[in-house]
Amino acid sequence: MEQQSNQLTDKAFWTSYWESKPDLVLSVDREFLFYKQLKQVIDQNHPKTAIELGGFPGHYAIFLKKYFGIQTTLFDYFIHRGILQKVLEKNNLGQTDIHVIEADVFQYTPQEQYDLVLSCGLIEHFQDTRDILQRHIRFLKPGGTLWITLPNFKGVNGWIQKVFDPANYQKHNIHCMDLELLTSISYELGLVAVQVKYIQRFSVWLENKQEKPFLTKIFVKTIWYVGKVLTKLVPFESKLLSPYILLQARKRD
Repeated sequence: MEQQSNQLTDKAFWTSYWESKPDLVLSVDREFLFYKQLKQVIDQNHPKTAIELGGFPGHYAIFLKKYFGIQTTLFDYFIHRGILQKVLEKNNLGQTDIHVIEADVFQYTPQEQYDLVLSCGLIEHFQDTRDILQRHIRFLKPGGTLWITLPNFKGVNGWIQKVFDPANYQKHNIHCMDLELLTSISYELGLVAVQVKYIQRFSVWLENKQEKPFLTKIFVKTIWYVGKVLTKLVPFESKLLSPYILLQARKRD
């Protein structure tokens, strides 16, 4: 199957991954991660509908519904219904407030298109970057906005992952974390107003940090602190220090 040859993770991986996370059930606040960049798109384009691909546990779908009243859909290959219900309740939302599609993006034919198609930390889990971007575009209305974030593992944070969590590092397509590559593929796929850039000045992290040796946690925390101080003195985004990449583009009318 295409899914098996293209993606770097499977359903067993995601079941284990999400059940290992102790902090999924949270109240999504107005200043959630990437809120500045996402709010700018909303203020400019005023989307009425949106779909978050690979979005479980639905924090961004909830953000869009909770603060902007956008009709949102959560789409993912794996959705843990029990966790999702708790997250919705935590945000004073009911099960019908967010539409849910649990399906394989490689097998699913979109039933409708949306003003805003977003994913956060999805495309880097697939080997064929052009293909997964094209599958995003299938959900996008003409004139709609594509909005994608992914980690930047070609800088300090990537070194942390490679050294201290190689198993997690190998679940990512490092090649796709390239501004020129993402820009060129976007134009090849017919997108316009393409912007690809590093965002946020500095951060490092470890998945399942609580399971790491004490000295590893201290070392990574020290790197985090030093980087935060440095980027206060030299405040700009860069390949070396920025933890994320943002791809934003529009589908032709």
